[in-house]
Amino acid sequence: MNIENNDLKLSILDFVHIYGNSNASESLKNVIEMAQLAEELGYTRYWFTEHHNTKTSISTSPEMLTMHAAAHTKRIRVGSGGVMLPNHSALKVMENFTLLEGLHPGRIDLGIGRASGTDGQTMLALLRSRELMWANDFPNQLEDLLSFFKRDFKKDHPFSQITPPGDKSMIPDVYMLGSSEGGLQFALDKGLGFVFAAQLAPQLAIPILRAYKNEFKSSSYLSEPKSIIALMVIVAETEEEAEFIAGPAELMWAQISTGTIDLSFSTPLEAKNHIYTLAEESARERNKSRFVIGSVENVAETLHRLAKDSLVDEIIIVDFYPDQESRKKGHKLLAKELGLC
Repeated sequence: MNIENNDLKLSILDFVHIYGNSNASESLKNVIEMAQLAEELGYTRYWFTEHHNTKTSISTSPEMLTMHAAAHTKRIRVGSGGVMLPNHSALKVMENFTLLEGLHPGRIDLGIGRASGTDGQTMLALLRSRELMWANDFPNQLEDLLSFFKRDFKKDHPFSQITPPGDKSMIPDVYMLGSSEGGLQFALDKGLGFVFAAQLAPQLAIPILRAYKNEFKSSSYLSEPKSIIALMVIVAETEEEAEFIAGPAELMWAQISTGTIDLSFSTPLEAKNHIYTLAEESARERNKSRFVIGSVENVAETLHRLAKDSLVDEIIIVDFYPDQESRKKGHKLLAKELGLC
C-alpha cells in the first residue's frame, strides 16, 4: 500500500562498502551514483561513516566524501555520520566543516561520535600518542569544537587568541550520535540534534529517543528537538528476495558477534550456502532486532511504527545492501512506497 501525504523523512548512511566481487575504486565510484539517486528520489540527507582498518569499507574520511558528494549534487544535505572526534583535533574538524558549509551553504551536517571507530593499534597510528589514547577527554573536545564554531572561548582560555576561518554564518547543522545514554546526555546538555544508532542497541532506541524529545531545551543550535533513528533496512519486492539479499549482512553481523576479525562482504549466494556454526546461528537469531528486512510494503509499515514509537520524523538507513544494484533497487522501492518522489 502506497502511503500518501507521507511525513516520514528518509536518509542514507553510506559505509562505502567494498563488496566481495568488487574493489575500492568501484566502491568510490558508487558514491556519486548513490548520492545523485538519493537526491532524485527525495531522500533528505546522505551521510558517510568513519571507520579505519577494515577490508569491507573505505569510508575513512567522511569530510572528504562529503565534499565529493556535495560537489556532484544540488539540494540533498550531505555530511558525516559521523566524525569520530577522539581521532581528531577539534580545530581541524571545525576548519574542515566550516569550509564545507561555506562552499555548500545550508547543505552540510556534522554528526559527531564519541568512539574511535577502530581498534587500539589503529587509533594509536591516528593519534601518534599513547597518552591521548587514554585521555578520555571527549567532553573537552566537544566543548572546544563548539566554541571554535561559535567563537566564544573565554578570554583566559588558551585557544581564545586563535582566529578560525570564516564566520558564524558558516556553521553546519550539528548532531550528536549515540547508542547509549552517554550520547543522549551530550545532545541534551548542548542542545544539539541527536541520532540514535538502533543497529547497535535496538532495545534502547525507543526509550532514549523519547527521553531526548521530552527533555530537550532550546539552544543556539536548535529551537526545537531534532532526532533521527538509524536502522539497518533491506527491502525488496518480496519477503523471500529481501531475506536472500540480507544474507551477507546477517552473516557479517553474526561473525562480528562471535569474534571474527578477518571479515569479507560475501555475495548473497555465498551467504545462503554458508554453514553457520552453532555460535553464529545463535548470534544471527539475537541480531534479528538489529535489522528491518522484508517486502517494501511490510517494511514501510514497520518504519512508520518505529518512527511513531520513538517520536522521530526521520529515519536514516544504515546501508548494508550486498551490491550496488540491490541497494539502488531497495532505495527506489522504499522512496516510492513512502511517497518521497
